[in-house]
Order: sequence, then structure tokens, then C-alpha cells
Amino acid sequence: MNAHEDTYKPSGPVSKWFDERLPIMRMMHGQFVDFPTPRNLNYLWTFGGILVFCLVTQIVTGIILAMHYVPHAEHAFDSVQHIKRNVNYGWMIQSMHAVGASMFFIAVYIHMFRGLYYGSYKAPREVLWILGVLILLVMMATGFLGYTLPWGQMSFWGVTVITNLFSSLDEIIPGLGTAVVTWLWGGYSVTGTTLNRFFSLHYLLPFVIFGLVVLHVWALHVVGQNNPTGIEVKTKSDTVPMSPFAIMKDLFALAVFLILFSWFVFFAPDYLGHADNYIPANALVTPAHIVPEWYFLPFYAILRAIPSKLGGVIAMFSAIVVLVFIPWLDTSRVRSTKYRPIYRWFFWLFVFTCLALGYLGSRPAEGAYVLWAQIFTFYYFAHFLLVMPIVGLIETPKQMPGSITEAVLGKNAGGGGAVPEGFAAPAEKH
Repeated sequence: MNAHEDTYKPSGPVSKWFDERLPIMRMMHGQFVDFPTPRNLNYLWTFGGILVFCLVTQIVTGIILAMHYVPHAEHAFDSVQHIKRNVNYGWMIQSMHAVGASMFFIAVYIHMFRGLYYGSYKAPREVLWILGVLILLVMMATGFLGYTLPWGQMSFWGVTVITNLFSSLDEIIPGLGTAVVTWLWGGYSVTGTTLNRFFSLHYLLPFVIFGLVVLHVWALHVVGQNNPTGIEVKTKSDTVPMSPFAIMKDLFALAVFLILFSWFVFFAPDYLGHADNYIPANALVTPAHIVPEWYFLPFYAILRAIPSKLGGVIAMFSAIVVLVFIPWLDTSRVRSTKYRPIYRWFFWLFVFTCLALGYLGSRPAEGAYVLWAQIFTFYYFAHFLLVMPIVGLIETPKQMPGSITEAVLGKNAGGGGAVPEGFAAPAEKH
């Protein structure tokens, strides 16, 4: 943990007795009240707290829904309708869980793009970034498994198509892919057995995510938070205590986020879903266009952009794996894109590429859609493997401020002048 002055004072003899034996409250106070936070954090940094709220919401609503859901091929679809119509406030809990998945991914994508823009993956935060990528990977697995549970047409055929991708492993080792698919299905086709085991895994993985989040927060509090300038904390004046400064900003951002969340829950709960998923699963009728949930569409576009089935699968998984190596692919001397005039244009081109791939993933795999998907897939990988290493070497960064305080208050306030009362000590230098 970061070393800073401990100001925790037990409020009474009982809390003092407990603190001497198990100082949980002292640890929480040090890490979530007095923890030194860079004073120049903007509202993009509030999405970490928003993501914790989303995770807790998904776990709580998921546990309640699991009490009424029936993971059986003949009853799963009806059990979801039963929850909506007959369970007290079931319509709200189910909508919160379904909409919450989309809100979770909206927040995590913003969180990751913020990290990419401000260089939050650079040393000494490599492990912090890698844990974030692992969280994204487990989130995607959890989201896919959850998409199967309503057991509608898109659920059934989505499972059939995505799990069949593993059969491409037969091109590497004959029989391996077929064995993996048979193991996933629990038989020779998608049945109630498949649904039952997917439900079990969907229930388990959120707790794995929770454990990874604990490690993620722990790693964050060891190395300290990055900030919009990308400059490390140097003096006390560079930081403020997490509470009330950062906490109040997080609460305000969460309140605004909840307005959007509530609008979908109460006024458009089905807007982010697919209409075909409100038709019971039928193995004899194939939907005209099989698509995953919107948050998987960019990766689905990459999958379909490669003519080879095995090549598409490798490209799709590589699109996530490549994120792990970003701390070493970026050769720039500065963290924040704010001070990188050339790379800034490439960054926004990358954002446009991800949005374009999302759109193309929702379109039929034919004609110009495939061609554009291939172009944007090429740039997706080129951004990490070519742009980051090359631009970092040839680019001349803009003049950077001498400290966080100088970036906020100007040059006259920089340096190690007087520290306003209540400011926290600096983070430990690594």
C-alpha cells in the first residue's frame, strides 16, 4: 500500500479494542478516506467507482433472479416471463440486470479508453492494466453466458454459432475442436444440458470478477493513481484526500449515470436487446441474421472479416490479448496523449475504428460490409503493433508542466510551496 500519514482515530473503547486486534477500519480509512488523490482528476476517473456500483448491482440482482429462474430447455423462457409478470418487482429486477449488463460495458469501455488516452498502462502500472484486461475478458465470458439464459431464438443460435467456433481447432489438431465443442454442449447439440452448465458458470464468474476487482484496486493503491498530465505526485500540494474531494465527485457522476440507467430500466428496458430473443428457442428455425449483444459487435466484425474460420477465431481473441502488451508496445516518453500532438490523431482514429467495427458487426457479412470490416480490422491491430511503437519514437511531445500543482494553478503555484490544510501526503515513489 502507499505510505502516507495515518490519521485514523478510534471513536471509542470498543473500536479501539477492535482496532488493536483487527484493524479493518484503519485500513479502510487509510485507503478510501485519507488516500492521496491527484488534485487534477477529471470526471473520466469517476468511472472506476461507477463500475464497482455496476458490479454490485449485477451480483445482487443476479442472485435474486437465480431464485426464480429455471435452467431447463422447456421452462427457461417461461421462467423469465414469470419473473417479469408474477414475481414482486420482478419486472424491475430483471430489467436492472439486463440493462445493467449494457451499462457495465459502456462504463468499462469508457474506463479503458480513458486509460489508453492518458497512458495509465505505463510503468509502474503494468500489472494494474493487465488485471483490467483480465476483468474485461471474464466480463465478456459472463456476458456471453448470460445472453444464453433467456433461451430465446438469438440466445439459442448465438450459443450454437459461438461455441462452434472452437471446432476450428480441428485444423490444428484433428478432433480437438470437435471434442471441445462436445464438452461445452454436454452432448452433440445445444440442449438443456448446455443451458444448465452455462447458467452455473454465469452464476460463478461474477464472483471471479469481484476477486479480480479487489486485486485491481489493491494494485492501484500500491502504485497510486495516474492523472491527466501523466506526471507523478511530487509534493503534498499535488494531492487531496480521497474523501471528501474524490468521493463527492464520484457520487455526483454516479447520480448522473443513474439517470441514464433508470431511463432505460423504466422507459426502454428492451431497447438494447434483440427482438428475436423474445421468441422461444427453436432448433428448426434459424434467424435471418444472427448477432451477439451490441457490446460484442466490434469483435464479431473482426471474426467475420477474416475469410478463414480458424484465422477469424485467432484474430478475435488476439484483439483482446494484444491489449495485455500495450505497456511495452508504446515507446513514447510521456504518458498523456494530451501532450502528444501526432499520436492524438491516431488515437481518435482508433476510437472511430472501434465504433465502425461495432456498426459493421451488426450488418450482414456481405459485400462492402466485409471489405470495410477488413480495413478497420487491419487498422485495429496496426494501431498497437505499428503506430504505438513508431510514433512514440519519432514524435516530439509538447512542453509539460513541472508538477500537477503547476498544471492546475500555473507556474507561480508550482514547486514545494505551502501546503493547504487538509491536503494529503504524496504517494510513495517507486
